[in-house]
This record gives sequence, structure tokens and C-alpha cells, in this order.
Amino acid sequence: MTSTNPITNLSTLIRCPSVTPAEGGALAALEAMLKPLGFTVDRVVAKEAGTPDIENLYARLGSDGPHLMFAGHTDVVPVGDEAAWTHPPFSAAIAGGEMYGRGAVDMKGGIACFVAAVARHIEKHGAPKGSISFLITGDEEGPAINGTTKLLQWAAAKGERWDACLVGEPTNPDQLGDMIKIGRRGSLSGRITVHGIQGHAAYPHLADNPVRGILQLTEALMDPRFDNGTESFQPSNLEVTTIDVGNPAVNVIPAKASASFNVRFNDNWTAESLMAEIGARLDRAAASDKLRSGRAPVRYDIVWNERPSHVFLTRNNALIDSLSGAVEAVVGRQPKLSTTGGTSDARFIKDYCPVVEFGLVGQTMHMVDERVAVADLETLTGIYETFIARWFGHAAA
Repeated sequence: MTSTNPITNLSTLIRCPSVTPAEGGALAALEAMLKPLGFTVDRVVAKEAGTPDIENLYARLGSDGPHLMFAGHTDVVPVGDEAAWTHPPFSAAIAGGEMYGRGAVDMKGGIACFVAAVARHIEKHGAPKGSISFLITGDEEGPAINGTTKLLQWAAAKGERWDACLVGEPTNPDQLGDMIKIGRRGSLSGRITVHGIQGHAAYPHLADNPVRGILQLTEALMDPRFDNGTESFQPSNLEVTTIDVGNPAVNVIPAKASASFNVRFNDNWTAESLMAEIGARLDRAAASDKLRSGRAPVRYDIVWNERPSHVFLTRNNALIDSLSGAVEAVVGRQPKLSTTGGTSDARFIKDYCPVVEFGLVGQTMHMVDERVAVADLETLTGIYETFIARWFGHAAA
């Protein structure tokens, strides 16, 4: 069966121009790979006012437990300057032992390899003693509103339950076998606006410069550090990402100044406790007249971005040991168990079952000339195939 070949699978998927929110034929191609393997396939369109409709896919093989889910996304980021690509971004050209194309590593490659691994398992051993499902979204690279969250809700409402999940994101920094993600830091964003009084720069006593206030507040956000890290997570980190005044005149004190920030936080915090800490820091800084010549307090407000991502850590030994053992069996070395990096759809899945992440090398993701070593596709397929056998062996024991 052709789906046993990850190279063929990936070339088919890359040739589908599925830039978020377009389905681009990628889910149709995946359905055509899965149905001959015995999967039942549902194509689920999720909608919400003010956002584009998103088509997603849920496929299941088997009706009994234990139940293993593979999760991922077929949508990809825009190609950027197409003329800068060595090979057309949706051509799946192979040159120098690498396949070029948008989505090659993030993350059509992971999907292609898992399909091949399942197909090989079925070819050698028959259907697994349990169930395998694919939960594939078309909205991971976009707002992530009509994708994994809605698909999980839809499946759970139908009675679907999962014992474990593998997300096929490109987790390896340099070579296959480097790293398994067993958790993710939380992410919290907000925007502060300081309100001043507009006036002439030569008459500051008649105005109230909000730039002085925004500097006091942003300094308080960044210093002191929030913590020194924990056993499983690096230190929490806040970055001020913009400071905006919108003032084109050099001799006018502006009426307001704003700053946006993002915090990646560890398990010392919840989103709620971190909001409280940030609010306390801002209130203390607002009361200071360090830069304001007796004009305290700073008048400010803060708006929190909706839907913070919550920190999580997976402690399921059967899942972690099965995957780590599979990696070591195929590449000969033990992967690092990590919680570094940004967020992924694992942050939604962790509310339904234990989840880990492992996929290709991510060095070229989102870049011009995104590409994957053809040899890595075969290696990752071998890891996934070994993992499937090991996990079902553990779960059924």
C-alpha cells in the first residue's frame, strides 16, 4: 500500500497549498491515505463569528481501548517571497537528499511519517489491539479558535475518550532523537496604557508626560525576575514587545503611551496568580515618582489578551517511556525530556489525556526553503512504528 512510504505521503501533502485558513486539498489527501487502512473519517467544519470557517479531520481505527491519538495540523504559514525559494514552495522537489516545501517539517512531515508507521504496523501485525485516531486541524498556524479546541469538543461530545496523545510537532533542535517535549510553559499577554496630559515640550509643568510613566511600569515588569526556574522548567520570562506613543511631533508631549508584553511562565505560577503579581508590580510602580518629579501616581489601565495558555507537565510513564525507548532503539541515544520553546496545540489536548510531542528537526520551519532530509523521514517513521508497538504493549499490560 502506497501509504507505507513517508516520502510519497509527504510529497502529496506538500503539493496541497493549505495556507491557513485554506484546506488546500491536504485533508482530502490525508483522508485518501487513511480510508484504505480501515479508518473511519469525519471532516468537521468549525465556525465562530468574526473568524474564518476551518475544516478539520478526525479519523479512527478500532472501537476498543486502549486508545492512542496522533494530533497535528495540515495548515502552513505563508511562503513569503516565493522568488527567494530554491524550488517552488509547493513542488515537493527533492535535491541533495532533501525535500523542499512549505510544511515539510512543520508539520506535514510528521503526519506523513505517522501514517506510514501505522500502515507498516497494520501490514506486519494487523490492526493494533486497541484504537488509533488522527486529530488533524487546519487552524494551528492561525487564531487556533476553530481548530483543535473545537475538534476535541466535537469528538468528546460523540463519546470519544483517549488514553494518550502524541503531537507530531518538530521538536528536535539539531538531529532526530534530540528532544521529546513533555510539557510547555504557560503564555500570558497584556497591554498597558498610561494616560497623560498633552502639552508643549517647553512647558512640561502644564502637561503630564505618559512616556515617563510607561518607562516606570515596564521596568517594574522586567525587574526583578519572577523566579529562578523549577525542576522541570526554565525561569519565567517577560518580554516587552512594543512601546507605542504614536506621536510624530518632537515638541509635543503625547496624551498617552502604551506597551505590550508577553510572559512565558513555569509551574510556579498559574495565569491567575501571575496576573495578580503583575498587577501588584504595576500598582507599586505607579505610586513612584522616580521619573515624574512629584506627579505620582501614574494613571494606567491594563487589558489582558484572551485565552492565556496554561503551563502543564506530563508525568505518564507508559507514554514517555514508550516514546523515549522507541527513539533510543532506532537512533541509539536517549532523547532529552524538555519543556522549552513556545506553545502548541498540546496545551488544549492536555485537558483530555496525557500528551507528549516528538517530530522532525525544526531548523527550517517557517523559513524560505523549508526542507527535510529524506533520510529523516524514514528514521522518524521507524521511531513512530516502534513507538506504536511499545505503547500498545505497555497500555494493554
